[in-house]
Amino acid sequence: MIVVLKPGLSDEDVHKVVERIESLGLKAHISVGKERTIVGAIGDERLLADQTLESFPGVEKVLPILKPYKLVSREFQKEDTVIAVNRHEIGGKRVHVMAGPCSVESREQVQETALSVKEAGATFLRGGAFKPRTSPYAFQGLGEEGLNYLAHAREVTGLAVITEVLDPRDLELVYRYTDILQIGARNMQNFKLLTEVGKLDKPVMLKRGMSATIQEFLLSAEYIAAAGNRKIILCERGIRTYETETRNTVDLSAVPLLKQLTHLPVFVDPSHGTGRWDLVTPMALAGIAAGADGLLIEVHPHPELALSDGPQSLKPKKFAALMAQLKKVAVAIGREL
Repeated sequence: MIVVLKPGLSDEDVHKVVERIESLGLKAHISVGKERTIVGAIGDERLLADQTLESFPGVEKVLPILKPYKLVSREFQKEDTVIAVNRHEIGGKRVHVMAGPCSVESREQVQETALSVKEAGATFLRGGAFKPRTSPYAFQGLGEEGLNYLAHAREVTGLAVITEVLDPRDLELVYRYTDILQIGARNMQNFKLLTEVGKLDKPVMLKRGMSATIQEFLLSAEYIAAAGNRKIILCERGIRTYETETRNTVDLSAVPLLKQLTHLPVFVDPSHGTGRWDLVTPMALAGIAAGADGLLIEVHPHPELALSDGPQSLKPKKFAALMAQLKKVAVAIGREL
């Protein structure tokens, strides 16, 4: 439930309310808004059956959170969450584009790609050092060597880095190298990994599972938030349907729906969503028009030689052309790129 506090309470008064909630066996999560400070009382609400929090000093009113996901819901926080990553703000007026190769293959490949996407206007470099693959015989990534290449490209270009972590045992290693931790679609319901990531102070991008409902998606985000980390970015990356012409089906309706249900930033990944480079540009434009806060796009200087996902990767010139089109769409809907 939500405990709405009276205006003008001191930090000491807020602390007393938090202590009271926690003394009842619930977890307290503070959200400071423009007009009100609220405290989320999260846990088994039956513990409050014989308690009247509304009579506690400093409490204005107590409201139930009806959604099964609590901390990530609009009921808990009305204002959009804006996440600071280095000098960037994700979730604000600016649309961000994270671009780079599916897999880190060499120092030269990553640096060449990073330089090209930065010139085109991307603000983040994406690249996989650990790769989850359907086949155990497919390229699995370079591991720490790949992380080193990403870090070098960051030094050269100034682009912040986002890369995937697959296993809680690799979390400390990946944490040292990346600016945003990515949880891939296959791990959306790896609750142990979500909980461990939730204990960190680093932003997390959570991708929607290929068969996940919106509610399941947000409950996975709730695992991260409940562990303490509310710097969460949601990413629609396509779901599995009956269609066979594309790799997945991009659920663009998820973008405005998520913006209604949650205060978290929402991204779209048209590369994995379609699996076809020729569909990336129209779906990227549609994603921003639908209200997405950013895009995750695969770019490779030589996609025909890529060790993974070449067919869905844009060449640098195609990516630059896309960025020029995206600026027009962003301006048309009152945002900037």
